[in-house]
Amino acid sequence: MARIAGVNIPQNKLVRIGLTYIYGIGDKNSKDICKSLEISNTKRINELSDDEILKIREYIDQKFTVEGDLRRDTSLNIKRLIDLASYRGSRHRKKLPVRGQRTRCNARTRKGKAIAIAGKKLTPLKK
Repeated sequence: MARIAGVNIPQNKLVRIGLTYIYGIGDKNSKDICKSLEISNTKRINELSDDEILKIREYIDQKFTVEGDLRRDTSLNIKRLIDLASYRGSRHRKKLPVRGQRTRCNARTRKGKAIAIAGKKLTPLKK
């Protein structure tokens, strides 16, 4: 099993798809890595030699911020916004959408499960 940037990459995947398992490397970056290291698009992870895996590992270490470092940077940026008491920071603190989306009828993903309003009872229908 190939281990790159602390992530176990599945053996039967294509190289360009397997690299996207690393946090911080998407489809475009994985294609760029394969192109710059001259690795074929049809090659799978289990077909790579140890030398090629080492090249990929070194290239990612030099050119990209991935996994733990990237997660740490992101969380520090959010904490900085909260400490500054900026509008975006206050939205992060309240766990509301940050980028201007409406919250009246949507935003369930960000807000969490809907909470029923206490004390509101339905009156039975009269006949």
